[in-house]
Amino acid sequence: MAVAMVTGGSRGIGLGIVQRLVGEGWDVAVMATKPEPPAELVELDDKVVYVSGSVDDLGSHRRFLNATLEKYGGVDLLVNNAGVAPRTRADILVASPEEFDRVLSINLRGPYFLTQLVANQMISQSGEGPRTIINVSSISAEAVSTDRGEYCISKAGVAMATQLWAARLAGEGITVFEIRPGIIATDMTAGVRAKYDALFASGIAPMPRWGTPADVAGAVVALASGLMPYSTGDIIHVAGGMQIPRL
Repeated sequence: MAVAMVTGGSRGIGLGIVQRLVGEGWDVAVMATKPEPPAELVELDDKVVYVSGSVDDLGSHRRFLNATLEKYGGVDLLVNNAGVAPRTRADILVASPEEFDRVLSINLRGPYFLTQLVANQMISQSGEGPRTIINVSSISAEAVSTDRGEYCISKAGVAMATQLWAARLAGEGITVFEIRPGIIATDMTAGVRAKYDALFASGIAPMPRWGTPADVAGAVVALASGLMPYSTGDIIHVAGGMQIPRL
């Protein structure tokens, strides 16, 4: 049975990814900051192992991998999904170094070194099945928001990290992809719903609706299927066409 590791899988996009993977027959290890798994994960019973930890804590990485190996014996898919926005949106003229460091540590540094750990585990495994690493980034890797510059910079860094890992791991038979969600309905975006409703009404995306965690989960399953063995380093937008330049 295929085994996935998913960070930030207790809510929002991450929870949607976990639920879809389990529905497709995967065993899943989840790491999130909640002390205990939410009811939605408990309901999945022995298909999920839960580790309480934070992606910015390198010690949590080893505990996460060890729990995965102890329960399932190997790993075939890593989904670097965990991420945060700045706690306060602040103009880049006044944004704080403390918030910059927090966002970059969780969104970029943590996933970079978790990927290093898990990639070495994947290389050490024998077997013929596909091995995949997926970074969940954001349309903000390219779209500028001057009131949350640290977030945009972190996601642009994830884009480069994806390219680096794709190039390095191609010879090891490991494919690496980046998923760029657009405006997704989660608790992270709940506080700015009116703003984005207005943007949809004004035509920000050719598909004029909010995205859902299920939309992102579908892309994860497709990329992890092994049906694209001669592709790596690619960006899959889940953004209703927001990335299309239009006049």
